[in-house]
Amino acid sequence: MTKQLTILSTKILSNEQRQAFINAKIDLLEDNFIAITNTDFELSNINQNLIFSSQNAILSLMEQPHWEQLQSKTVFCVGLKSKELLEKNGFTVAVYMDYASELAEIITLIYNKESFTFFSGNLRKETLPQALKAAAVEFNEIETYQTKLTPFKISKEEKFDGIMFFSPSAVESYLKDNKIKNEICFCIGETTAEALKGVTKNIVLPEIPSTELLIEEVIQKFNLDIN
Repeated sequence: MTKQLTILSTKILSNEQRQAFINAKIDLLEDNFIAITNTDFELSNINQNLIFSSQNAILSLMEQPHWEQLQSKTVFCVGLKSKELLEKNGFTVAVYMDYASELAEIITLIYNKESFTFFSGNLRKETLPQALKAAAVEFNEIETYQTKLTPFKISKEEKFDGIMFFSPSAVESYLKDNKIKNEICFCIGETTAEALKGVTKNIVLPEIPSTELLIEEVIQKFNLDIN
């Protein structure tokens, strides 16, 4: 008899994403290990170019009055999903990269004479701001959302073959009340994987940071066909 595989997702997935596990006959437990709260902010002192390192910042911006006035500005962002969300809402994306470090390199090498406004969250990494400061690039920063850890202890009866992590914050939240033993950790990207340094080497990443590609990695790792 084949052992039933069980995966923990540290965020609630969409119905379509969940269906992939049903099709692959993998048991899925899911819960949000972090909570995102949008903050109110003024759209003042906005520079000519905009930087977004997450979809959360974009969604928060679009809750602010008169956000459409920024659609004429050029946008730089991290992640294909962020690019698609921006373009769907009338923005022009000049450059998008998979990681903040790559975006910082492009900006500091090619666009260093221009000015930027960086829309960020309270737990954002120092990668972009440090690179911009070091290269003397003119920029300001607006905090658009807050990430709060929402940890909880997994029952000892629950045994997982793999855990899906979507952010360094989710890793931190999970480790507050739980330990990683033999589970395979599926991380959406290198920054998230870095948060597991010294905890486990049993890490799998997709080629490009994407929830859908991460789910594919989970299913392929266990040699299951989603069709």
